[in-house]
Amino acid sequence: MSKVTPFLWYVDGAKEAAEYYVSLFDDARVLWVQGFPQDGAMQSGVYTLAFELQGREYYAINGGDAIKPTPAFSFFVEVESQAEIDRLWDALIADGGAPSQCGWLFDRWGQSWQIVPKQLWDFYASDDRAAVDRTVRAMLGMAKLDLGALQAAFDG
Repeated sequence: MSKVTPFLWYVDGAKEAAEYYVSLFDDARVLWVQGFPQDGAMQSGVYTLAFELQGREYYAINGGDAIKPTPAFSFFVEVESQAEIDRLWDALIADGGAPSQCGWLFDRWGQSWQIVPKQLWDFYASDDRAAVDRTVRAMLGMAKLDLGALQAAFDG
């Protein structure tokens, strides 16, 4: 059976990024690290690696600056609480990351993340279209999502 695994491009720092990511999540680990291939032998420095976040495997490469990360791919993290939103958001924008809009951010390696409360899907699934519209309008004005403010918008 085929296996589909996301493969991430880093300008540099793939190992540092993977080690940081696995420090943020339970059930996460670096699986393997491979050095640079050159003349049939592996040289020092990280070339490719694999890591796992909550049961999902990712591969990564230090590929240089020929390709930059893009928000067309993002890590989508569904969380239970505002405390978890705050913890992950603050950790991922630390040391050079940047907030975006509607729960999106870029980490210091340029990778895109979405930190989203699972309650958002309950709001969207409502038959009350006015409540859904209020919630979406509130979200569009946010960088980091504020679960209390989203709930208040939904409630009217």
